[in-house]
Amino acid sequence: MSNVPADLRYAKSHEWLKLNADGTAVVGISDYAQSSLGDITYVQVPAVGTELNAGDGFGVVESVKAASDIYAPVAGTVVEVNTALDATPETVNQDPYGAGWLIKLKVANPADAESLLDAAAYTAEVG
Repeated sequence: MSNVPADLRYAKSHEWLKLNADGTAVVGISDYAQSSLGDITYVQVPAVGTELNAGDGFGVVESVKAASDIYAPVAGTVVEVNTALDATPETVNQDPYGAGWLIKLKVANPADAESLLDAAAYTAEVG
């Protein structure tokens, strides 16, 4: 079974969100998603300052198997992107919940995170 940390929230489209006390959030793709994609070869993320609505496509993860769109789990403004993935996209495979994060958002409404799946619900979803 995939690794599903209990302290994160999950979208049905396999993105995770870690809400911080300062109203920012870190976003990445789940262990299940990176495993399903296989060896990741390229990650495209938006520019800092990009405004996203929940459900907006904001990037692409490409692997030896496929390319997959990435969607914003909540609305917000991109405040940081993981530029290290330009040189080492495989980090998403190796550490999807740590060094393999994709973007950081200034969340428009932190309460929106409550609409996402908790670890148990996400585990049932990908079951």
